[in-house]
Amino acid sequence: MSDIPGDLKFLSSHEWARVESDGTITIGISDHAQDLLGDIVFVELPEIGQSVNAENDTAIVESVKAASDIYSPLSGEVIEVNSLLEDQPEIINSSPYEDGWFYKLTPSDLSELDNLLSPEDYSEVCED
Repeated sequence: MSDIPGDLKFLSSHEWARVESDGTITIGISDHAQDLLGDIVFVELPEIGQSVNAENDTAIVESVKAASDIYSPLSGEVIEVNSLLEDQPEIINSSPYEDGWFYKLTPSDLSELDNLLSPEDYSEVCED
């Protein structure tokens, strides 16, 4: 498995959250998740302005192997989606932590970060 960035928090279902300098949250899936999915061929993203709740499904990713729901690590309002993924969903395979992010949100409750896994704890989930 590749190195897991230290500035991320995770759900055990393989979604990550990064707190940006402006207080917004960027959401994506882990390298481990994209590896399990295989070649990603389609992504359905949430709508800008949509309210999402922590641990509820907010997006769908389809690969040559399966379709999977993507769960939001935090509650909040979607303020941006990664439009690159509409035409190039395979970016998730090559750059899951940088260019392959899914959406950004304004969090409604930053204390929800305390419920997420650290990179170290997430690494242990991936080894199971």
